[in-house]
Amino acid sequence: MSETTHDIQDPEDAKLITLARSSRARNGAAEGAAVRDETGRTYVATTVALPSLQLSALQAAVAAAVSSGAQRLEAAAVVGEAAEWTAADRAVAADLGAATLLLAAPDGTPVQVEQA
Repeated sequence: MSETTHDIQDPEDAKLITLARSSRARNGAAEGAAVRDETGRTYVATTVALPSLQLSALQAAVAAAVSSGAQRLEAAAVVGEAAEWTAADRAVAADLGAATLLLAAPDGTPVQVEQA
């Protein structure tokens, strides 16, 4: 069972939002995402919108993590305009067992914080 709140308790989770937010701003992207793997390494990405390839920011961050050898995620954060997780982002986070899902507004304000 998961618990949904609007509070971030772990400073490492707050760091993920900061990383995702700064990446989004730097690239002028629709979304920014950051994930933390089982060893504490972080991976950051933004939305990919090419004619031949479209990825959400979270899909791109997870791809970077997996291609670097991550086997499990401790947490995943997405910063953007969305008020809820997309089904695709939930699925990719679940693929690596992310225990914490963080969704934040562009200013970094938490919209949803889910703990498994």
